Amino acid sequence: MMTPTLRLGVTGLSRAGKTVFITALIRNLVSGGRLPFFFPDAEGRIERAYLEPQPDDAVPRFDYEMHLATLGHDLPDWPESTRRLSQLRITIEYRSGSAVRRMLGASRLNLDVVDYPGEWLIDLPLLDKSYEAWSAEAVAQARDARREPHAKAWLAFVGGLDPLARKDEQAALEGARLYADYLKAARAADHVLHTTGPGRFLMPGDLAGSPLLTFCPLPLEGRRSPPRASLAAMMARRFESYKAHVVRPFFRDHFSRLDRQIVLVDVLGPLNQGGEALADLQRALDAVLGVFRTGASSWLAALTGRRIDKLLFAATKADHIHSSSHDRLEAILRVITERAMGRASATGAEVGVQALAALRATREAEARIDDELLPCIVGVPLPGERIGNRTFDGREQAAVFPGDLPSDPHQALHPGAAPAGLHFVRFRPPRVLPPGVDGEAPALPHIRLDRALDFLLGDWLA
Repeated sequence: MMTPTLRLGVTGLSRAGKTVFITALIRNLVSGGRLPFFFPDAEGRIERAYLEPQPDDAVPRFDYEMHLATLGHDLPDWPESTRRLSQLRITIEYRSGSAVRRMLGASRLNLDVVDYPGEWLIDLPLLDKSYEAWSAEAVAQARDARREPHAKAWLAFVGGLDPLARKDEQAALEGARLYADYLKAARAADHVLHTTGPGRFLMPGDLAGSPLLTFCPLPLEGRRSPPRASLAAMMARRFESYKAHVVRPFFRDHFSRLDRQIVLVDVLGPLNQGGEALADLQRALDAVLGVFRTGASSWLAALTGRRIDKLLFAATKADHIHSSSHDRLEAILRVITERAMGRASATGAEVGVQALAALRATREAEARIDDELLPCIVGVPLPGERIGNRTFDGREQAAVFPGDLPSDPHQALHPGAAPAGLHFVRFRPPRVLPPGVDGEAPALPHIRLDRALDFLLGDWLA
């Protein structure tokens, strides 16, 4: 009962690698890993770490064993992405670096890792928006050149509706269906696109078919206040119900109880789409991170509510580029999150930025092309991946020169900046082998995972 508990939130927008990050984090803590910059481990002060039963009966358990099994197949594959809220508790027994605390015996820490979909994260900014403001933003976004081809059917449908006409359930059903289809199609065609949500339209979970998802934005420019029995009033009421019954409980019961937070960000995809895609990512992160409850840790937290006192932004998939570009990747993410970092720092929270790969799928090499020595990465491309005219079967290795990241991070975010011209291939993960007869588990390859762990946990294990 005296063991303290640290709640670590892990989130990120779509395809940022949340499931892999948590699986690698757990495996490295529980089975031991090469973590030279996670100082409690490097100094030999961690006695052991082990999984505990799920502490919260109302929250599904993170399926660590299933994800590990997927990585352990003869032809390993990446685990399925996060589709719901989940949690897992790890208890860490360690020897304190303080002589006084060591006299009291071994110390323990319960680490509750809370995983939630990034699609749900985009709902949090809705708490401060009216239906009219959200509709105006969503309609303007749908008319953007990158989204309009996917939104054409929905825009045509709502363009033919009279928002002030009498409420119509069939119109609401069709509008919601077409709006959800547009969001899903835009995300499938270009996963770097970010939307105003609602996030449950992209990932409904157990709300599929619920009236809570039977609404959509309407073009209301210049319209007078809608009558109570109008279509617009019905949509607005359901929008408010969605916030009351979906978004606020998530914020109250889970999001507002976090102590530490890591936000995983796929920077490389938007970077390869050009400056406008990076600016879109920046706007999405600004909106989301504006609702984070950050602040310095203090004894008053028990009275005023928990605050996130350490916030780490992590640019994932660092193994898709050569190590010579890792610092440039960090610099670009630092510029993207500059405003959010400033807000968090002003509240007293500690903020960090890192480039990492929680499970490294490549190694580095050099290739000579036309008397020029190029830094390459080597891995096994997933089935169907193409390099030039060659299509891979998921078994052969390939060396890829991914290109160089821009040296000026501010220039990369300029709206007119051209795509970076990088060449990315999705690689098969390394096979994660189970412990041997001696109980020792092979260490997992990673990039800077140990630095992330030290930032997020190190002070609690001092």
